[in-house]
Amino acid sequence: MTVQQEAGAGGEALEVWIDQDLCTGDGICAQYAPEVFELDIDGLAYVKGSDDELLQAPGATTAVPLTLLTDVVDSAKECPGECIHVRRVSDRVEVYGPDAE
Repeated sequence: MTVQQEAGAGGEALEVWIDQDLCTGDGICAQYAPEVFELDIDGLAYVKGSDDELLQAPGATTAVPLTLLTDVVDSAKECPGECIHVRRVSDRVEVYGPDAE
């Protein structure tokens, strides 16, 4: 089953955030999904808003476009700091990342 199929045919809305306290600054996320993640001058990764602006507030989230879901999930799986969290918008349950059920 593909990641998109797991997300549901209706494309349930997902969001992603990074816990900068755990970020190791390896930049793997930015390599997998540069449209969603970016390293800042402080060496830590952040999510980007729809306007491509870095969202630096603690716990800031951004929507995960269905077309980029596989890249975002791969980022969460490969992140050495285990700091990338992908959750459903509807109930805020983490579906990918260190706290996923």
